[in-house]
Amino acid sequence: MKTILITGANGFTGQHACRHFVQKGLQVAAVSRYKNSSVPSVHSHMADLTKVEQVNALIKMTQPDYVLHLAGKNAVGESWLEPLAYLESNMMSTLHLLDALRSVPHCRVVVIGSMLSYVPADGQAPPSPYSMSKSFQTWGALGWAHLFQQQIMIAKSSNLIGPGPSNGICGLLARASVEAEAGTRTAPFKLSSLIEERDYLDVRDAVAAYERILEHGIPGNVYPVASGLNRTLGDIVDALKPLTEKELLIQSDQLSGYVPPAPIQTQLTRDLGWSPAFALEDSLRDALVYFRQQGLTNR
Repeated sequence: MKTILITGANGFTGQHACRHFVQKGLQVAAVSRYKNSSVPSVHSHMADLTKVEQVNALIKMTQPDYVLHLAGKNAVGESWLEPLAYLESNMMSTLHLLDALRSVPHCRVVVIGSMLSYVPADGQAPPSPYSMSKSFQTWGALGWAHLFQQQIMIAKSSNLIGPGPSNGICGLLARASVEAEAGTRTAPFKLSSLIEERDYLDVRDAVAAYERILEHGIPGNVYPVASGLNRTLGDIVDALKPLTEKELLIQSDQLSGYVPPAPIQTQLTRDLGWSPAFALEDSLRDALVYFRQQGLTNR
């Protein structure tokens, strides 16, 4: 039985990844910083990836065949307050992990990057400390892949949605909708606009893509993990309406001069035999079911 080490195992994506790979018959070493994984049938490990000695001990103990590196900080707003913490968590932790994995040369690794990372051009500044930290993470991981001939791939995911404790916009909208159904929310949900476009992908589709990249990806490649279809925030609000018992009040601002992003090209990942399986409506419905099961109250 092969072993996959999953960092950030207690997170939104991490919990889905643990379940997915347990079902695939792998031995799952679930790594988190503060508490053990809530997913059954995994081997839980606590480790602070910013501590070199803890990372080295973790790799020596688990000797993984695969690593899915999900751990890190991902709040853009918070990154302005704690920029060094974001660099340490996203960049240095990744390099500590990859350096420890030099002792396991057969191990195949997927590092989760970000669509918000940037490529500096003509002195252009990064849009946020979070973006800078994820850019450094990607460059460092690709550098280790080339310098030390490690089997490292990058997966850049779009906005992940679906059941679970997500703090993404769809998760927040689903939670607010359930609170409105329960009568514990009367205030409108505030959106920056209804015309902003983003790519949304079910978290379960993303995990399936990570599996394909782990198995068949080419080291040193960056794989986009996305639906390839942009939707407006208004589209998300409209899709939620028929799925809820009480319509959520929305308050939105107006944007002027907005230029929507180009759709994300996903052919490189689809060439590995992957394609999304969940429709947007299914992802939103499952997110609503999750929050209803939590027994949300006004807290």
